[in-house]
Amino acid sequence: MKKLFGILLLMVMALVIAACSSDSSSDGGEDADASDGGDSGESAESGGGGEGTVEIFSWWTGAGEEDGLLALIDLFEQEHPDITVDNAAVAGGAGTNAKAVLATRMQGDDPPSTFQVHGGAELNEGWVAADKMEPLNDFYEEQGWMDKFPQDLIDMVSKDGNIYSVPVNIHRGNVVFYNKQVFEDNGLEVPTSYDEFIEVADQLQDAGVTPLALGDKEAWTATQIFENILLGELGPDDYKSLWAGDIPFDDDRVVAAAEKFKTILGYVNEDHASRNWQDAAQLVGDGEAAMINMGDWAKGYFSNDLDLETNKDFGYFAFPETDGDFMVITDTFGLPKGVENPDEVKEFLSVLGSKEGQDAFNPLKGSIPARVDADESKYDEYGKDAMADFNESNLTPSLAHGSAAAEGFVTKANQAVNIFVTQLDVDNLINTLKNAASEL
Repeated sequence: MKKLFGILLLMVMALVIAACSSDSSSDGGEDADASDGGDSGESAESGGGGEGTVEIFSWWTGAGEEDGLLALIDLFEQEHPDITVDNAAVAGGAGTNAKAVLATRMQGDDPPSTFQVHGGAELNEGWVAADKMEPLNDFYEEQGWMDKFPQDLIDMVSKDGNIYSVPVNIHRGNVVFYNKQVFEDNGLEVPTSYDEFIEVADQLQDAGVTPLALGDKEAWTATQIFENILLGELGPDDYKSLWAGDIPFDDDRVVAAAEKFKTILGYVNEDHASRNWQDAAQLVGDGEAAMINMGDWAKGYFSNDLDLETNKDFGYFAFPETDGDFMVITDTFGLPKGVENPDEVKEFLSVLGSKEGQDAFNPLKGSIPARVDADESKYDEYGKDAMADFNESNLTPSLAHGSAAAEGFVTKANQAVNIFVTQLDVDNLINTLKNAASEL
């Protein structure tokens, strides 16, 4: 029943977004699947790209992410000049538009050769549960990858003992980027606790600087702030238990997190609803705002688009109360059932999962490699720090980016947060989340 509901929900979302096509913000971050060897797919008559062509479907059209994708494609074409690549990227924040297009194609038995999907529930409770993906266990063994990706990460792209996609990167969601000159001009130290964060925000506000930039033209950016407050309030184990349904949404700590969220929203820019995340990040780059909580694809934006230098123009710190935790967002690709040329798709997946492929892609994207054997010399200070933190921290799945909970719940949570940002009604937020818990 859940599988049927998930398919119907994806189709409804596709129709709604297609009807409201006026909003085409470039995406950033974050926000499809895989095959092992063997079967080439039963309904191959209309599957992705055709013989000799690999269609790569993603939402990577913004600065940094597009650069990384093009570098990966260039590497693939050098190694496989006989295979044509169709870069089928669709713009739209965190994949909103791309996911709608993908849902229509998948339900019409017209899958792309391979497509971007976040590891975790978005993959496993979406396309895998809908029986749209091929397992990749044999492919992983052939590539010698079982010890090249952390087991926790392999678990995020697995269901019922089968592996269904290849992670290309790791992003961190619980990071705050800040303008170093603004902090220096106002004599501020990096906050490590919620109380220190509020003290810094008060000082910035008194100085006429927007403390925290927000662009919630797409609701996930505000949800990302809330999930990080929840992580700090609950700790990593109970944070994961919340999405497993083992902790109720009216738990005192969840209510406390909602109250903190309400307070923090008092420090954001007034025009937040008209901005996407890049617009908000530019406020920080220009010094009009001091901080932004954004996945570290923002690092790629600062470096590539705004030409800012890490630890000179901008710095970074873990979201208050979450030091030692790592909110994982991983972009993955796999092999859908029904594609015409699975062997050629696997050639692309082989490059995507290789050390060379990940080291070509991630320094430009602003992410770190999913593999454990990357060449650290290719990464800047932020990349090296993120790689160390990833290996040493408690790993937690992101709600905002579809890893922590099924699509049905994520949609309702985003709607609830969107309303909360406007109304600031804690009781209503908690009750809405409680009512949506059946989707977990």
